Amino acid sequence: MRFAKVSEHEHFSTEKLKKTNLFESPQMFCDTYCLEPGQSQKLHAHAGATKFYYVLSGRPTVTIGDETRELSAGEIAWSFDGEPHGVVNASDERVVLLVAMAPRPDR
Repeated sequence: MRFAKVSEHEHFSTEKLKKTNLFESPQMFCDTYCLEPGQSQKLHAHAGATKFYYVLSGRPTVTIGDETRELSAGEIAWSFDGEPHGVVNASDERVVLLVAMAPRPDR
């Protein structure tokens, strides 16, 4: 299928950040990341890849390199090759992100 209603791919887990794949190809992937309050994705980096976080709902705190900002719906943050990045839901509401990376890493 080449079409999707993103809101139908918003799934949460009380245990940890929930990633749901929307699509992937040999070149890239696109997921939803759903975070309950207090959940996070630790700071990490990908050699040779660019990744973005687009906020669909909530107020995540995103770190890219040495800069950290709270974002809101409609805002985007991206990291380039080898740049550390991560996200924390320090708010009291759920967070939903659209996340894509290219080239796609081995999963």
